[in-house]
Amino acid sequence: MRMRLVVAFILFFFIFLLSRVYYLSIKSNVYYEELANQNAIKTKFLAPIRGQIFDRNGTLLAVNDLGFNISIKPYLSIKKANKDILDRELQRLVELFPDLNVSVLARNYQRNDSYYNQNFIPVVDFITYDLMIPHFSELSFNENIRIEPTVKRKYPFGNLASHIIGYVGKANLEDVSENEIAKLTNYTGKSGIERYYNDILQGQKGVRVYKVNAFNKEVEQLSYTQANSQDIRLSLDIRLQSFIAELFDGNVGSVIVMDSNNGEILAAGSFPEYDINAFVTGISVKEWSELSNNLDHPFTNKLVNGLYPPGSVVKMGVGLALFNSHSINPRTSFYCDGNFEFGGRKFRCWNRNGHGYVDLRHAIKESCDIYFYEGGLSVGIDLISQTLGRVGFGAKTGVDLPNEFVGVVPSREWKIQRFKQPWYQGETLNTAIGQGNFLVTPMQIAKYTANIAKGAEVIPHFLKHTDKNETNRDIFTLFEKSQLPYIRDAMQAVANEQGGTAYRYLHNLPVKVAAKTGTAQVIGFSQADKNRVDETQLEYYTRSHAWLTSYAPYNAPAYVVTVLIEHGGRTISAGQATAQIYRKMAELGYFK
Repeated sequence: MRMRLVVAFILFFFIFLLSRVYYLSIKSNVYYEELANQNAIKTKFLAPIRGQIFDRNGTLLAVNDLGFNISIKPYLSIKKANKDILDRELQRLVELFPDLNVSVLARNYQRNDSYYNQNFIPVVDFITYDLMIPHFSELSFNENIRIEPTVKRKYPFGNLASHIIGYVGKANLEDVSENEIAKLTNYTGKSGIERYYNDILQGQKGVRVYKVNAFNKEVEQLSYTQANSQDIRLSLDIRLQSFIAELFDGNVGSVIVMDSNNGEILAAGSFPEYDINAFVTGISVKEWSELSNNLDHPFTNKLVNGLYPPGSVVKMGVGLALFNSHSINPRTSFYCDGNFEFGGRKFRCWNRNGHGYVDLRHAIKESCDIYFYEGGLSVGIDLISQTLGRVGFGAKTGVDLPNEFVGVVPSREWKIQRFKQPWYQGETLNTAIGQGNFLVTPMQIAKYTANIAKGAEVIPHFLKHTDKNETNRDIFTLFEKSQLPYIRDAMQAVANEQGGTAYRYLHNLPVKVAAKTGTAQVIGFSQADKNRVDETQLEYYTRSHAWLTSYAPYNAPAYVVTVLIEHGGRTISAGQATAQIYRKMAELGYFK
């Protein structure tokens, strides 16, 4: 019996041994073969060079400066014996490039040095081509240092169109986790066009597959796919953009010049602007503090993130709402004596002496408030808010800029949701003249003006040759289209007939303009801002804003010019700015 047990055990042991040999030699062969291939074949992903940005005439607005980055061999800070080597190499780099800081270089290196990192560690992101070339040979032969070509984003025009072009900055952890290209380049679009069209501009990664030997030396390239990127062309005309920036020097606000047929934006500015080059490699604490504490808020893109009451520029839209009631027509008149009493309160017209009997044409031409008080109260807020929402307010314009605000079109539903309160008729009076809780962006006003000029929806955009040219919707009813000629005629009277609120500035231009002026009350001034101003500044910052929106030529609308000057301007008025913009456009050949 014992002998049988011993024989069985020996047989079992040999069977187990044979099965193990079989597994190791046959079954696991594929697994180890794969491991061997991984050890011998390496894959490197290649970062694309970011696409450039051009204006409509081919002028470069965002380019890539050629230069080099510098990396140092790993493990030098971990092993005590190697620390002298690291210190020597860092000190040598500072001697060659005096603008570098040895402490910063050491911190960059030590942050990424570990036993698990076998790659050279980047310590300098960018050295210009001209600075590197005299020392290129010396550094190339240093086995502890690796230099590789790279590029850095540059904006040739500095602060010009800064809120539109935007900038690229160093990718953060969220950027890297969501975007594999940002992980390769370490940069991504942070604002403006750079952010909105980041997927196009950043391009596609390349791939290089190569074989290495036991000493990790490359012996053969197996395949290569080139990285690629795509340039984009904007509709901006940098000549007109430069002119407007000079015009607005020292003033605060925004300007939009747009093709009223296809929505291409020729020029646009949010003022004051700031130099976007400072943000590519990182802005200093001092620079950041100066910009963030500026009472004119240069960081705010006022084109799509500035919210203002529209004032009287909304009166064309309210006029359409009055016509939609069918109880008011272009010949309906209301009497203006300068005051309108309602609910025990006096609502005043800007003209304290009154305008007499006015119909819609004269109410728009002379910006009579009493007409819109009477008409607004007659038709009610429901019809007014519904019409205003349809012609472009309370919704995104669709412009190709990130984080566009929608503003507020007051209505019964909005007030209940926002404040849990009922609507009062006095609020209808404020809404009818573009005040109260009514808030819009300059981009919305430009789009609304283009919609009226064209008689259909116009979607503003900065990218030239875009499908948005073909997506205009029919937002006006047939009845409203029949009424638009009355609205347009009233707008041309604003600019071309004596008594028109913009006649002083616009009647003698090279092209006939249709326009509307407006005054927007300052709705709020934060306590933080109040604490930073003296009495003389406070008087300025509480003054009303000035609007002027327009299109030209009147008989064949081609371009919209919308101007908002905060607090009425320091050196120029909205009327003066608009007139000079049209003259410059004529000089550049836009009205031929």
